Amino acid sequence: MKITIIGTGNMGGALVKGFATRDVTLDITATARTQQTLDDLKKACPYITTTLDNRQAVKEADVVVLAVKPWLVQQVIEEIMPELEGKLLISVAAGVRHERIDVYVMPNIAAEFGESMTFVEESPQAKKAAKLFEKVGQCRIVPQRLMSAGMMMAGCGIAYVMRFLRAMTEGGVEMGFYPEDAKQIAMQTMQGAVALLRETKLHPEVAIDKVTTPGGVTIKGLNELDHAGFNSAVIRCLKAGLK
Repeated sequence: MKITIIGTGNMGGALVKGFATRDVTLDITATARTQQTLDDLKKACPYITTTLDNRQAVKEADVVVLAVKPWLVQQVIEEIMPELEGKLLISVAAGVRHERIDVYVMPNIAAEFGESMTFVEESPQAKKAAKLFEKVGQCRIVPQRLMSAGMMMAGCGIAYVMRFLRAMTEGGVEMGFYPEDAKQIAMQTMQGAVALLRETKLHPEVAIDKVTTPGGVTIKGLNELDHAGFNSAVIRCLKAGLK
């Protein structure tokens, strides 16, 4: 399969690296606004093709992924339109609609490491798009009404999780650990929590009960989170982007 990814900033670059390292049979072409961006990408993925010419990049492609900034989508589609006949056009630009786009997809930057949580909007071509994006993580095909929610939970949500990890790291430093050690402890703790829930299929509250001893220190910490409105803050954070 020949794939062209137009725009290789944070999201587009993560997709290129994820696809290139997880399926060597993919024939990938990447474009960018600057040669320096392409040179850096080529160092990380030597076997991809790079070019500054979007229209040329699309000519031989089977699938085209638009990973440009939302305000550039219209301009880029007009530029490549003469070469789009018979090609699957996928957009990962949040909140931008265009009649020529076949599938709307919302991955996150963990795609670079094969760990994206990607949402694919229902459409006749959704399954084909999902099969491609499953190479860089988990995929869910959802109706249009859930795409924005998916963006907040996974696309933006990855930043919210990192903010929690930063707070936990800072707490570790305040208690006496060096910053790097505190970060590693926080990350491993989160990784362990995710592994436990994934393997046991337990509801988070049921798993919490397993480490919450009556009168113990865990419940004291949990109650402090509740006093600070932790649950409410997380929910309000996720809903903020839907307003």
